[in-house]
Amino acid sequence: MSRPLIGAHVPARGRPARAVDEAEARGAEAFQIFVSNPRAWALPRISRGAAQEFRERREAAGSPPAFAHASYLVNIASPNPQFWRRSVELAMGEARVAAALALDGLVVHAGAGGPGERAAAVARAGAAATAIAEMGAPVLLELTAGGSGTVASTLTEAVDLLEAAGGDPRLGIVVDTCHLFAAGTPLDDPRQARVALDPLDAPPLSGRLRLVHANDARDPRGSRRDRHEHVGEGHIGEESFRTILTHEAVRRVPVIIETPGKVEEDRRNIALLRRLAGD
Repeated sequence: MSRPLIGAHVPARGRPARAVDEAEARGAEAFQIFVSNPRAWALPRISRGAAQEFRERREAAGSPPAFAHASYLVNIASPNPQFWRRSVELAMGEARVAAALALDGLVVHAGAGGPGERAAAVARAGAAATAIAEMGAPVLLELTAGGSGTVASTLTEAVDLLEAAGGDPRLGIVVDTCHLFAAGTPLDDPRQARVALDPLDAPPLSGRLRLVHANDARDPRGSRRDRHEHVGEGHIGEESFRTILTHEAVRRVPVIIETPGKVEEDRRNIALLRRLAGD
């Protein structure tokens, strides 16, 4: 296919197989789910029957790319030892469920450390990522929107994080367009956006991009605010999304929307992204 497979984050409502139905209702060619409560510390559990039901339902749907997103509470770079251990334990539990579901990866935010200790924070995040990957699911490190103590919000910083993890081949990165823009990358200018994404196609990042979150931004470039907007209705704009979606590195990976709204709005965002991608 000359364009990326485009889909959405969908609800599972306690039954993973239901996520496949939700994806189909949106016309999604790929999807992402939570495998635990994203705002709680409870370790996720899944029965063999529920895991088998999901795998069979996904296969019947044509085996679309599917990912899990870790809890929002997880901070793999936390300077607090107890919080760091708790974060790693929760993400490891989520990775075990992702492996049982045969998902294509667990998305984990790159995290943030304390003021003035970025090197130590990057080292903690790298160690955490390799530990989580031991659970059997690929770990996909999502670049954040920037801010105090951030570990990786730019492609250059992503290289640092991967190096801290020893170049572990089980690790990939996730680019969220809203995050990258909020961190200061000029995605709102189509010409600059293409240049800004070119490092994804060159060593040491070539092959590391595994997923794109396609979200417009409510706030201006460099705001460091992670507030998603519908595609084309924020500060990035349609023409820049056309540039992003047709970039060689992006065309090879699934694209997921995480925009606010109902099923109909997800369908509209997905259809627009397909058109901008050249469908």
